[in-house]
Amino acid sequence: MITIKQLSLALLLACAPAAQGETLRCGSQLVSVGDRSFEVEQKCGEPAFRDLVGYTLGPYQRRELKIEEWVYGPSNGMLTILTFEGNRLTRIERRRGR
Repeated sequence: MITIKQLSLALLLACAPAAQGETLRCGSQLVSVGDRSFEVEQKCGEPAFRDLVGYTLGPYQRRELKIEEWVYGPSNGMLTILTFEGNRLTRIERRRGR
């Protein structure tokens, strides 16, 4: 029979990959979704590439927000792609470099 401890551990392990995608380590600093672009640049330095993806409407459609992707790496064969909307980090994505 499954104990409460075993069930709790299984749920914790199932949530681990989702939590990992929300932060990025830059040296001894952590970058998180919601950080401003200048904070990310202070912690991680200049990205290898910056791409303007386009624009989107804000939450209440009163203004346009610029969408940018910053690429860091490759580091150990992995690229890290940060997506900013209106100077706020909205997504951290990791991909194997080619």
